[in-house]
Amino acid sequence: MTTRTPAATTRSADCRTRFIFDDMPVRGQHVRLEEVWRHIAGQKRYPAAIRRALGELLAAGALLSSNLKTEGTLIVQVQGQGRLKMLVVEATSAGTCRATARWDTQSTVGDDENLRSLLGENGIFAITLQPQDGEPWQGVVPLEGESIAQMLVNYMKRSEQLDTHITLAASDEACGGLLVQRLPESAPDPEAWEHVATLAQTVSAEELVQLDAHHLLYRLFHETPPRVFDAEPIEFACTCSRGKVSDMLLMLGGEEVGSVLEEQGSVEIDCDFCNAKYVFDETDINALFGMDVAAAVRGEGARIQ
Repeated sequence: MTTRTPAATTRSADCRTRFIFDDMPVRGQHVRLEEVWRHIAGQKRYPAAIRRALGELLAAGALLSSNLKTEGTLIVQVQGQGRLKMLVVEATSAGTCRATARWDTQSTVGDDENLRSLLGENGIFAITLQPQDGEPWQGVVPLEGESIAQMLVNYMKRSEQLDTHITLAASDEACGGLLVQRLPESAPDPEAWEHVATLAQTVSAEELVQLDAHHLLYRLFHETPPRVFDAEPIEFACTCSRGKVSDMLLMLGGEEVGSVLEEQGSVEIDCDFCNAKYVFDETDINALFGMDVAAAVRGEGARIQ
């Protein structure tokens, strides 16, 4: 089912909506996340500037994950060496997502600080495709641009070499994004692309976080309306588990884990995405490694391999 009317029934939040211009070689997507974004933003006490950037990256990840051809996960990362260390979003082919940020919590971050100043020098923008079955692929480029949208557009120019326009926005209540792109393998039509891109550039941050797809697209393109497809729901989901934490501890090795156990009496791991806490006491650790790890660290047991 498709529609061209702004009054069509659709969820106003937590969904992604595709559209295409039948008479122009241009496609697009709109996303707006409300409950999902509030849940993610509520996991930590993010400074306003970092929270806004994370919301924009979340909207970008939700947009880009629609291009996953097989079951898997898209990971979008911005890494820096300044006060902001990392923004990361994971979005899956199943319509779920999660996101987090890491920063120097001892430093001061102004509410309206520029993203590039927070990231510092020598940062990178990376996109990783992790198929459920298959080898991962990653593209990494230096940071170019002053915002998440500019960084993403520059990345796509380098990797896909397709004309693309992206606008992203985030508030305390919602985040949203609009992407329009020239169809791959289509005959170049500069006038059509300029027409759509110029209209897309008029969207405001307030409209992105407040309007659903049908009302926003009608406002922008009512003279040349696109064909709008059914909305695709987006949900929050975290993939952490006690089993995955166990695997991570095994990778760290008995000596390092045993040292923590000896010092603290247990090993506690918090999920950076959902704040779930996983606690392993001495019995758990010994069962995991099949030996008395703490005793081995003290030199009282079997040698740790």
